[in-house]
Amino acid sequence: MTALVIDGKRLAESVEQRIFSQVPSVSEAIGRAPKLAVVLAGDNPASRVYVASKSKRAKRCGMDTLDVVLSENISDEELQSELCKLNARDDVDGILLQLPLPAHLNEFAALMCISPEKDVDGLHPLNQGLLMRGSPAHRPCTPLGVMALIDEGRRILGQGPDLKGMKAVVVGRSVLVGKPVGHLLLDRHCTVTYCHSRTADLVGECRQADVLVAAVGRAEMLSREHVKRGAIVIDVGINRLPSGKLVGDVAYDDVLDCAGAITPVPGGVGPMTIAMLLSNTLDAARKKTRHC
Repeated sequence: MTALVIDGKRLAESVEQRIFSQVPSVSEAIGRAPKLAVVLAGDNPASRVYVASKSKRAKRCGMDTLDVVLSENISDEELQSELCKLNARDDVDGILLQLPLPAHLNEFAALMCISPEKDVDGLHPLNQGLLMRGSPAHRPCTPLGVMALIDEGRRILGQGPDLKGMKAVVVGRSVLVGKPVGHLLLDRHCTVTYCHSRTADLVGECRQADVLVAAVGRAEMLSREHVKRGAIVIDVGINRLPSGKLVGDVAYDDVLDCAGAITPVPGGVGPMTIAMLLSNTLDAARKKTRHC
């Protein structure tokens, strides 16, 4: 068998079309377009490209953006002050702090300064706690994208949306992706196993997975020996080889004739992360009124 490719770019376009169709009613209710503020500290070229992409796609959906570009040498106090100013602005619905921050800055303290209601990246500890409880809150964007891609994989394989009882393995335990995606899978009644650098039998654990999520940040770490035949494989990793080629955490070509469905890198999880960010921003704006 040859794995079906889960097209994250096309799925993201579908999500953004839905957002575009809903923005006018929300804009009418709150008297303006929903607005996302993106805060970038420093001059990381990759971050600048990513921020520009977010702004472009937000505007394409009919939303406004505010790019706040700060000095590489900004202090913790100055960064936190900027975030608090955005909290106080009624015309800002969502705030995204672009990570990673320069090494001298306190990431946790900065995230704590973002109002949970405007935390459209779902990284404030309050929102993380509500995720663990299964209570309503902004969910992290990449894990939301992963779940949508799993559902799309099930669809193109001719399977239903019900994940009840399925075995899911998440390779990676980061606060940004690994841990929250495991909770989202639990919410869908999967049996979830977390794997990491100290897992004793990584191959054996992964080969049990009906759904395998790779989010470890090591180029092509997982090969065909890790993949159960017919599994849905979601590759969150994006790594640049010395040749300049971008690859994921999964050896894509090696796994193609084993997996049932797989996301490519690039063109898989990345586009869906931004689409979910815009969806969260729209939800934050909608919550400001009872008329939408």
